[in-house]
Amino acid sequence: MHANIGALPEDAKPIEKPERLISLPYSLLRFATAGGAVAMGLIQTFVFARVLTPERFSIFIVVAAAGYTLWLADLGLGNIVFVNLRGPYLAGSRNEQAARQATAVILFYAMLAVAAAFICFIITLTLPSATLADAFELALFLLYIALNLAWSSLRNISIAVDLFLFYERLELVRRILNIATMLAILGGLPLGAFLIGSNILWGALFAVAAAKLAQRGALAPQLRGVPRAFTSFVMANRRSIARSATGALSGVVIVTFPYYVVPVWFGLGAAPIILEVTFRIFRGSGVIFAAICDLAIPGQTRALAARDVNRLVRTTLLVAGLCCVPAAIACALLIFAGGPLFAFLLRSAATIPPAITPILIVLLAASVLQIVAEALLQFTGFFRSLAYNGAAVAGAMIAATACAFAAHVDLIGFLAVYATVYAAGAVALTIAAVYGPIRAAAVAPGETRPLSGILKAIRNAPRSPRATPAR
Repeated sequence: MHANIGALPEDAKPIEKPERLISLPYSLLRFATAGGAVAMGLIQTFVFARVLTPERFSIFIVVAAAGYTLWLADLGLGNIVFVNLRGPYLAGSRNEQAARQATAVILFYAMLAVAAAFICFIITLTLPSATLADAFELALFLLYIALNLAWSSLRNISIAVDLFLFYERLELVRRILNIATMLAILGGLPLGAFLIGSNILWGALFAVAAAKLAQRGALAPQLRGVPRAFTSFVMANRRSIARSATGALSGVVIVTFPYYVVPVWFGLGAAPIILEVTFRIFRGSGVIFAAICDLAIPGQTRALAARDVNRLVRTTLLVAGLCCVPAAIACALLIFAGGPLFAFLLRSAATIPPAITPILIVLLAASVLQIVAEALLQFTGFFRSLAYNGAAVAGAMIAATACAFAAHVDLIGFLAVYATVYAAGAVALTIAAVYGPIRAAAVAPGETRPLSGILKAIRNAPRSPRATPAR
């Protein structure tokens, strides 16, 4: 059973006055924040390669991986919150219980980040060569990374109540300030000062965003009863959480486990740095693809609720085509200027082998399919499809890594195996999207059709009326 956006009644009709497929102001803002995310990742690599020794740089990479691994505790809760808030909002009402539960989920993520930073501080202090300053910096860096989990869920909540422009403005401010202060490290700003300032900025942004979302009815205006709201949320959505968690956990394992395999397998120093640069480009491109897919979420969810398959397919194909543009640009840069780009980023910290380029090209192409399909399934509530695919790919990834280890392949061989399995999973997820939300919009409830029948329904679907400007 899936938790789709709203019901699909028998008499559902296409939207009579739809908004544009995507909002132009939102597009510009989302591209700016996604570009800022990519730039910030590359600048962080550029700065750390110059102010840290290769060994300490690789330690920061492992700590960052630990921060991203906290997404294992995500359990897909933010996706379920989106579904619970989006349905009532589209119906023109508010759900106070869903707002209280959304508040509880955000606080859970924030407390998780603080707890992880404290544990990192204690563990670092127990190391023989660590100083108090080292432990402080690593803990603050982990907190700086881990709070992205709560912030990402705030994006889902903002989109659920059509406050996407407001959120992206805050995100743009955050990116600009973080990039500016990060570059200031090259001018003499202590790394600790940058980390303190960045975490204070996090606090200010959360306060502003929470106040605005509370006004819209997407968050509770007070924190009383938060533990009870979180418990009721888990109990009421336990089946969806089980499915969403499987997909979320698998996704985190797929992305982060190389950060643990490579240091153990190939040691600290050059190997983790090569992996970091490769995944910076891979994950950075994914941020841009996800940003493009965010533009379609309002239209996709409205189209599914109205069973307007023509609009759902056109919107999805539009964002897929838009994703191909930055993917093509990135591939061209890698082919014709990859060597100088890597040398500029890392200087003498590590040397990137030329064989990384074709692996990255495969990862970028597969990432377009993966993220477009994943976004459509995720925000229309098809958690079961995500769970099955994610579990299968994670299992295949671990098995393939074990085979690669037994075969004593080098770092390039390991990354090639990773890219192959990831690409296969992306193709499977695309097929799941066709048989999931697209079929749900194309057929009557309870009806089943083969792929040929779905495509015929799409061709024969009535065209949506001419779009009117977005509000």
